[in-house]
Amino acid sequence: MNGIRIYCAGNTAALSFARQNLLERKFEITPQPAPDVTHLLLPVPSFEADGRIRGGGIPAHILADLPEDVTVAGGNLHSLSMHGYRVLDMLQDARYIAENAAITADCAIRVARERMNTVWRGCPVLIIGWGRIGKCLAAQLKALDADVTVSARKDADISILQALGFGAVNTADLNPGRYRIIFNTVPSAVLSKEQCKICDANTLKIELASKPGIEDTNVISALGLPAKYAPETSGKLIADTFIRLLQRKERTL
Repeated sequence: MNGIRIYCAGNTAALSFARQNLLERKFEITPQPAPDVTHLLLPVPSFEADGRIRGGGIPAHILADLPEDVTVAGGNLHSLSMHGYRVLDMLQDARYIAENAAITADCAIRVARERMNTVWRGCPVLIIGWGRIGKCLAAQLKALDADVTVSARKDADISILQALGFGAVNTADLNPGRYRIIFNTVPSAVLSKEQCKICDANTLKIELASKPGIEDTNVISALGLPAKYAPETSGKLIADTFIRLLQRKERTL
């Protein structure tokens, strides 16, 4: 796009792949903050808990070297340091969130595969939660011929699950004893220590939620999977979303 000059801040693998993808698509990327930069591209999500940019950098220091009308693209751009700037927040974009959930599900299956000593076909799997990641996990595991059961809280969701051919249980009535692999996607307590005691010793328990929902000691924490297992795919998604949001913005002007 003519007139677009991008500075990428934050040293993450996914952002590096996004930068390379944009270069291949003939976008101009500047190596340093400069007065002619039109867009600041950050990692997704963009900030550490202490307010620093993921991968390094203090927002105020970088923004001080950029024009006041620069547009900031990234994720979770509600930081006070972004106040007053035009933003393109990818974590407010439904398509980005959905595609990132599919990548997360694919990576979660890879995490399980690295640790399991059986095949997927006929393997009894429990997915706790019927949100975006739960839906993507269920579809991908069904395609692998796993024996998939999904837990949900709403009767309507349980009915949909049954209609789609999945096993379905209410999250309040979980009995984890028969499953070889359990994926949790719910960011609240859903599986107690007492419930975990009836699990087989070989049961893999994989935690995908931002706040742990499985109360046990031998749980595999699997956060931030796209960045760890699929940075190239994640970077392409960032680049694709950035371009699409730019095009949407142009159409509204």
